[in-house]
Amino acid sequence: MRTRFEKQLEQLNNEMIHMGCLIEKAIESAITALINQDVELAKKIMAHDEEINEQENVIEGLCMKLLLCQQPVATDLRNVSAALKMVTDMERIGDQAADIAEISMMFAGQTYIKKLTHIQEMAAETTDMVVKSMEAFVSRDLDRAQAVINRDDKVDELFGEVKNELINMIAEDRSCGEQATDLLMVAKYFERIGDHATNIAEWVIYSITGEHKSQN
Repeated sequence: MRTRFEKQLEQLNNEMIHMGCLIEKAIESAITALINQDVELAKKIMAHDEEINEQENVIEGLCMKLLLCQQPVATDLRNVSAALKMVTDMERIGDQAADIAEISMMFAGQTYIKKLTHIQEMAAETTDMVVKSMEAFVSRDLDRAQAVINRDDKVDELFGEVKNELINMIAEDRSCGEQATDLLMVAKYFERIGDHATNIAEWVIYSITGEHKSQN
């Protein structure tokens, strides 16, 4: 019975890794579509979101099977419970990547009013946060999970820089208001992805220690 349980836990880890790869690809593709104004890629990202939703259902089903049939305790119970929480944030990351892709389609044929340097930095930071949070889950690495949480401040700083720059641009030239608003929304979605990656890391810490930030 224990051997079967361990195989199911291993399957859960593998499914989580697969979902992590899906959302990593979604974020990377979203920033590529934005920079290159690639409408076809944006459409693929939006369609790809359904695959992410289906993967969430697979993981939730596996977690419920483990909870109901195996009745795990202690560390095993925390691992399964944390996975259930994590997939919610992972699915939302997929949604936000799709939202960025949808907005990027509006820019087709336009000249950007500003360089996208800070938004690209946000994309790089949040993508790496997602990757590192999943690595922390698989390797049960507290230090790596905490490092992800610490990086959220950097993403917030970048969002603040983008917001201030765009607000100033609107104040100086109202004609750029529509695009500036859309770019601000893109930056906000990346900021939210950073928040979700932080949530994932916090649940990783819970799975290892039994303590969660919201409970302190």
